[in-house]
Amino acid sequence: MDETSDTRQRLSNRIDQKQRDLQSYLGRERPRRTRLASISIVGSALAASLTAGPAVGGTGFTEAVANIFNLADDSIVWRGLCLLAVICSVAAALATNFATSRSVADRVSAAETASAQLEGLQVSLNFGHIDIDEAVKLYQQYATQVAFVEASPAR
Repeated sequence: MDETSDTRQRLSNRIDQKQRDLQSYLGRERPRRTRLASISIVGSALAASLTAGPAVGGTGFTEAVANIFNLADDSIVWRGLCLLAVICSVAAALATNFATSRSVADRVSAAETASAQLEGLQVSLNFGHIDIDEAVKLYQQYATQVAFVEASPAR
């Protein structure tokens, strides 16, 4: 392949564009991954906590809570806690399934890895420590690992 500075510059520009695309993708997906994980963890913990009182304390617990809130029937307490536990459990299950079905964590990890690899390639290319043929092969290899990242629209 042609080893001109123009060829190196074009490959360098392509790497820069892919890096911008990856950073844009990561800017959107990292918060989504964190949000889904948090909903899953908090929802599961709340569901377990809401059922712990009646499970451990039995009718004594539900009667005490009913007295605190001046409720006529202690069944309102366990029904309410069970309903809230179901809601939290469903939210946790949905968040987990959304994250898993879209492979959010795997895709974010792949994008982070590709970004680091492209950064190293860019440095090698800029300082002339790699020939252009090898650089093109590596670029193609790294870019195919993140084929799910869409290119930003042309300006």
